[in-house]
Amino acid sequence: MMNIADEIKGRCNIVDVIGRLVPLKKAGAHYKGLCPFHNEKTPSFTVSEEKQRFICYGCGAAGDVISFVQRTQNLSFLEAAEKLAEEYGIEWNRGAFDTESKRSAYYEINREAATFFYRAFRSARNPALSYMAGRGLDDAVLKKFGVGYADGEWDSLYRHFTDKGVDEKLLLELGLVSSSKGRCYDKYRNRVMFPIINTRGKVVGFGGRVLDDALPKYLNSSDSRIFKKKDNLYALHVTRQEIAKEDCAILCEGYMDVISLYRHGVRNVTASLGTALTAEQAAMLKRYTENAVLAYDSDQAGRAAAERGMDILRDAGCKVRVLRMTGAKDPDEYVKAYGREAFLELAARAPSLTEYKLAAAREHCDLSTTDGSLAFLKRAAAVLRDLSPVEADVYIRKLADEAHVSEGAIRREVWGADGARASAPVRAPSAVRRRADGGDESAGGTMLERIFIRLMLLSGAYIDRIKPYEKAFSTPSAFKIYSALTALCADDGEVDMRKLEDALDGPDRALLFDIREKVQLADKDEAVFAECVKTLRLSALTDREREIVRMLTVANDEENKERVDTLTRELIGIQREIKEVKGR
Repeated sequence: MMNIADEIKGRCNIVDVIGRLVPLKKAGAHYKGLCPFHNEKTPSFTVSEEKQRFICYGCGAAGDVISFVQRTQNLSFLEAAEKLAEEYGIEWNRGAFDTESKRSAYYEINREAATFFYRAFRSARNPALSYMAGRGLDDAVLKKFGVGYADGEWDSLYRHFTDKGVDEKLLLELGLVSSSKGRCYDKYRNRVMFPIINTRGKVVGFGGRVLDDALPKYLNSSDSRIFKKKDNLYALHVTRQEIAKEDCAILCEGYMDVISLYRHGVRNVTASLGTALTAEQAAMLKRYTENAVLAYDSDQAGRAAAERGMDILRDAGCKVRVLRMTGAKDPDEYVKAYGREAFLELAARAPSLTEYKLAAAREHCDLSTTDGSLAFLKRAAAVLRDLSPVEADVYIRKLADEAHVSEGAIRREVWGADGARASAPVRAPSAVRRRADGGDESAGGTMLERIFIRLMLLSGAYIDRIKPYEKAFSTPSAFKIYSALTALCADDGEVDMRKLEDALDGPDRALLFDIREKVQLADKDEAVFAECVKTLRLSALTDREREIVRMLTVANDEENKERVDTLTRELIGIQREIKEVKGR
């Protein structure tokens, strides 16, 4: 049975609704216009009448007809749905939205709490205002992030809500108050308050920084029905457009780093809510960019967090660089001491993940001594095992020069006694990767097709093993040779070459002769076959990864939470499998 939300989406043509506000022009199967959510001169806002969805490829905004009305008219989901139902004569059943209505109640309580803290911050001189002024933050940026103040009283917020008739059970569920011996009291006291707002503009939680010597220094909202730390990034609702525009995210540890960098003009910034970076946060970030610079604190704890975070980002498919600061303990301190341009230059020069790991492996190793060089090379080998053969080869050459050790010795340390992954027979599969776009050799056929055919010519046993991958034969001549080989394979697994040649003509026969003459596998048939299969598996996984990322980009996080969670879990699993396949 169709629920009322589905009925609204089915009855309200998204092109008509959006067209009232945004001038749209037909562009192929879609409509295009200037995005109402950010300033642009070239249209990147696309509306699909077939799918009844909109997406902006400039700022990442996406959704359906209800979410469009929500965003443009600053309404809750329930209010937007009710408005559309009234306009299109759809019978309204408020009970159909009981679950969403309860979520809306939670959002409204958090919004009211954020307003309460903000007013306290603005109402008179107070320790929070003095503290933030002392940190060099001006009024405009404090307003931008909705910074507030929780006073030192035990029940200010609690009394504010009970006076409004709000059930204390809801306050406890959201973590705004705590209870002891049957009495409720404010969870946040004498703290600067940072509202945590999701990408839909909803206040989902809070972070509070203490203003005295009390512990903990930072206190975050506990998980609730509308908030999970692992699923959110601080200030992404403010900075995601800049992240997409710069095609790079600077990822910090805490609230103050983000606000301070933003204050100094570094806008493509976000933070992981003071917790270890999670796979869900990495997947969320990848919706806006594949490039990330980790700008964690320079102390030991910050470096440890960066080392954990860089692998999580890499597994999510991001290109990771790690900022190394000297003369400051964190980004906030650095940008205030040296300025925006110095920070941006530092970020631009940030080493890649591999370079950072090799530098860490080099620390405390005296390369002028034999023992120091050996210790470094063993640590470096562990880093290189995670790389593809081509990537590893580049670093092996550098390490050989630096440590005055032969390249062969380093290869053996990385891949074992025979240095198998870097040996000559693997060069053909490397070419497969280089030609994965289907580019032809001089006589036709992709490199992968040519290798598969060569394997079948060497031994009929490969014919049955290659059949599951017959979709790899995408060029006509190669597919004809493959079809002829499978048809002419005898019961003993051998192929009559004369019959094979007779079954082919023109360019097909020329390709067969060219493969027999030029594709040599150096007696490493099995290793080459395994590498080809690995390449195909990686290609399939990568295609699915891109497809999921596209679906997540246009998904409405609130309306399709279950679907988004399922896709995110699948994405994490695929990225984990990609890592495993690459490591084989």
